[in-house]
Amino acid sequence: MATLVGTCGWQYKDWRGVLYPEGVPQRLWLRTYAGTFPTVEVDNAFYRLPTPHTFAKWRDETPDGFVIAVKASRYITHIKRLTDPEEPVEHLMAAASRLKDKLGPILLQLPPTLKADPGRLDRCLACFPGDVRVAVECRHDSWWSDEVRDVLQARGAALCWADRLGRPVAPLWRTASWGYLRFHEGRAHPHPSYGDEALKTWAGRIKDAGWRDALVYFNNDPGGAAVRNASTFARLV
Repeated sequence: MATLVGTCGWQYKDWRGVLYPEGVPQRLWLRTYAGTFPTVEVDNAFYRLPTPHTFAKWRDETPDGFVIAVKASRYITHIKRLTDPEEPVEHLMAAASRLKDKLGPILLQLPPTLKADPGRLDRCLACFPGDVRVAVECRHDSWWSDEVRDVLQARGAALCWADRLGRPVAPLWRTASWGYLRFHEGRAHPHPSYGDEALKTWAGRIKDAGWRDALVYFNNDPGGAAVRNASTFARLV
């Protein structure tokens, strides 16, 4: 099983001296990042969708085989709350498709106040092209039902596994042939780092999942914790 490990974003000033050598200009940070990690999740697309030109620029700045996952705009998930998804999904894909063969999964991170609506989720998932992978990060307990699981499986969408403080925050359902895992906050020092035992436990869960491949992203970016933990986790898997 192939497991690609990276971080949620790369444009963090406090990563100087951790990942980016002093003197390397910010415009070269993605090139530098891609020299260490094989994948990245574009987390800032949630706040403001990059232009098609920007996506094409990222494609050109990264090496062959690099995978760029895209966190869907909050307009789809938090403002529209999955209603009338056709136009905003089309707008998202028109821009993200400029990544071409480097386009990885689209992440739909649902707001914690959004209660389960399997029909609305199904309609949204149906808007994505059939060759585009979609991961869904549910954050309200009402989503943990057989009906929701059936929707994800029928659409080939992965339930996003997520960790906070060393523990899963969702059921470890395997709803697709591939997996998607996000690390939000560890319990180790310095905060918000993950300790080796927590990472080893998650490495074992991925191994046991039976996926064809998996993508793993660390979102604990303060102080470069994500860089250090992603490097350790890549060695473990």
